[in-house]
Amino acid sequence: MRLAGKVALVTGGVRGIGRAIVHTLAREGAKVAFVYRSKPELAEQLVQELATDQHEALAVTGDVRSKEDAERAIQEVVDKWGRVDILVNNAGIIKDMLLATMKPDDWQAVIDTNLTGVYNFCQSAMRQMISQKYGRIINMSSVAAEFGSQGQVNYAASKGGIQGLTRCLAKEVARRNVTVNAVAPGFCVTDMTEAVRNAAPELAKSIPLKRFGDPQDVANAVLFLASDDASYITGHVLTVDGGLTLGAM
Repeated sequence: MRLAGKVALVTGGVRGIGRAIVHTLAREGAKVAFVYRSKPELAEQLVQELATDQHEALAVTGDVRSKEDAERAIQEVVDKWGRVDILVNNAGIIKDMLLATMKPDDWQAVIDTNLTGVYNFCQSAMRQMISQKYGRIINMSSVAAEFGSQGQVNYAASKGGIQGLTRCLAKEVARRNVTVNAVAPGFCVTDMTEAVRNAAPELAKSIPLKRFGDPQDVANAVLFLASDDASYITGHVLTVDGGLTLGAM
């Protein structure tokens, strides 16, 4: 198992891509904590699923927009397992609309959750990772950061910000044996993309691999970056989109 003895924390871990990441890291031997803001029944269900498979898990309630919640979540993990080796910043939302009609609250909600949430958890985990001289941070970006779509100004800005943050932070902590990378999914079959997929059923035909991604496709990329197989990779954005963005180049 590639993550035996490691401790991971995943934000937004109860549904979709986050849930697949939690299961994947656990199967590879990690003790996994996950942060959720709502749906406590799904959180409990996930803990039970992992326990059934003899995996150690911890559900932590919190809002990634809150620095206090981020600090508390990291501390809960350290108190329980003594360290944090892997941080996956997966939590994110969309509030798509044209900029001309976008309300300030809709801009701010996306930026605060998608981008400030990454800042909150990265900074909160830094002291522990630097102290233990080991860490793997994986931030969830999106092809939207480079592949412009109408109605996604706020979302694209947040995901582009994540890519810039990832590259800068990678330089700051590399000498402490902490790597920082990002994964940029394309269209995956999740609740978040359901409206887009339903509105444009022909979209899959524009993807060179002729299918939408599965959450497991993204989880596999996260596993690679979290493992020692990627120990010499940092500041990188790994695109997992079936070739979608090749048409934009």
